[in-house]
Amino acid sequence: MSKVEASLKEAALTWMAHDPDPETVEELSNLLSQAEGVDSGATEIALEDLRSRFAAPLSFGTAGLRGAIGAGPGRMNVAVVRRATFGLCQVLREVAGAGFKVGIGFDARYGSADFARAAAGVVVAAGGKALLMPRPLPTPVLAFATKFLGLDAGIMVTASHNPAADNGYKVYLGGRIVSGVGSAAQLVSPWDGRIFEQIVAAPQADEVPCALEGWEVIPESLIEEYISRAVSLVSDFRKRDVRVVLTSMHGVGAEVCEKVLGAADFHDVHPVAAQRLPDPDFPTVPFPNPEEAGALDLAFALAREVSADVVIANDPDADRCAVAVPDVAANGGWRQLSGDELGAILGLYAARGAQKGGANAGSGSLARSLVSGSLLDKIAISHGLTPQVSLTGFKWISRSENMVFGYEEAIGYCCAPDIALDKDGITATVLIAAIAAELKAEGRTLLDVLDDLACEHGLHVTAPLTFRVENLDMIASGMKALRTGGLPSLAGAKPSFSLDLSNTDYEDGFPSSVAAGWEHLRKLPPTDALFYGVEGGSRVVVRPSGTEPKLKCYLEVVDDMAGLSPDARRAALGNARKAAAEKLDIMKAELKAALGF
Repeated sequence: MSKVEASLKEAALTWMAHDPDPETVEELSNLLSQAEGVDSGATEIALEDLRSRFAAPLSFGTAGLRGAIGAGPGRMNVAVVRRATFGLCQVLREVAGAGFKVGIGFDARYGSADFARAAAGVVVAAGGKALLMPRPLPTPVLAFATKFLGLDAGIMVTASHNPAADNGYKVYLGGRIVSGVGSAAQLVSPWDGRIFEQIVAAPQADEVPCALEGWEVIPESLIEEYISRAVSLVSDFRKRDVRVVLTSMHGVGAEVCEKVLGAADFHDVHPVAAQRLPDPDFPTVPFPNPEEAGALDLAFALAREVSADVVIANDPDADRCAVAVPDVAANGGWRQLSGDELGAILGLYAARGAQKGGANAGSGSLARSLVSGSLLDKIAISHGLTPQVSLTGFKWISRSENMVFGYEEAIGYCCAPDIALDKDGITATVLIAAIAAELKAEGRTLLDVLDDLACEHGLHVTAPLTFRVENLDMIASGMKALRTGGLPSLAGAKPSFSLDLSNTDYEDGFPSSVAAGWEHLRKLPPTDALFYGVEGGSRVVVRPSGTEPKLKCYLEVVDDMAGLSPDARRAALGNARKAAAEKLDIMKAELKAALGF
């Protein structure tokens, strides 16, 4: 047996000795037996599995701790949750003192309820006050509880839209820990580092004190308060005649989302029955992500059957929202809006609401991630608001100053920062229903709003280009190739500027055409991303995924249609969109060549 194999065996045996879950002990025992077998193929597979479990512990990334369920420090299990919560409690006690308060929510994935109870038990044993959700509920409800109850921290056990094999652990920090704009938002540096240091120093899992009772159950009145506040978002909308097909993607959003829609007087709602109830196997979709191809097939079938006006989908923990509308030109008669398109529409209505409420220039902001489309910046400026560009992920977007609305292209929208300082698919759902109803009364649709925006601000078309890799070294080599060789061509033109965002010293890096909103980004930590653009606004951002083995490219083509009258712009939109699609195809080929993929 090699030293590496011996080290893996020792790590596994140590973990087995201290893991309080018999199932994970059995799992590792079986792997060790296979690793010591005579079948070389099976032995190597077992050893590789052990390496992946013990190579590195789960650490706080873009969405907190997240990984496959299983035994070992590189997996999600009760032992990892106990030690993570111990580390969190150590920091909370240092800052807030004894009696710190932690809210804990969970979805319906495998292990979620057990992980939540383990977290609650550790909080109680550490001298804190643990408040546990009464049942599986959406992430936005826990985010709301963290803010509304003035908690010191919130823990949400969920892997959101990840495959069925995964689970996760997401942390929010409250006002006694983080004051100001980041209060009740997801944790960021230096807090993630401080907590991780305490996790590393924590006792073995079975030595972490964990109470079997003593936590409080969050009352139904809090859920009712969330529903009431979500309903209030559409109080200024007068129309309710809209037929909605709603899918909850086998997650926990149906109950709360349907109650919000019903309380807001949207009664022509048709749930996708096969996807309405929680099911941790997600049997009708390979990936429970509304963005994935085929995820909305059942919703589209029902929409055609009932002649719906709009399809709305939430992901399994209901923090994301996807929308599709009838379109005779689309395959199957339905067109799903991109995250950037829906972000522009919601941002427009948020800006109008801010103006109506008396917002003056600079008193509110529309925020987006650096990989999201730039149309929102122009919408903000035209309504006297401040555009703000942030790092990827809502833990950063939510820290935008005076945010009225924020979004990321991955169908995440914060429509009500005063309710939940995170993306929230339920408040987005009720707002889209209200907007669609208003437009229907005018004989218009969401597609008409996109045309209006293009005529006013120029056509903005975005598209993703994603490379999933088996070997993470490919991501590093691709980024290195771009850093050393650059991007020679962008849609056939030489880039007029390029920025390496791993270095924040880029004061003079942006031409005026893309400078709006980037002042906020300069205040944030560096990030592993490359940004190339041309005058006029077309650009690409390249970055490694924070949650998956992927290299992601975010492409945008901008055609300002300068010199055309408003009527001429509208007439030219069809050809402009075709030309933009062709440019995007060229950009994809250019990136593949430059990356070496």
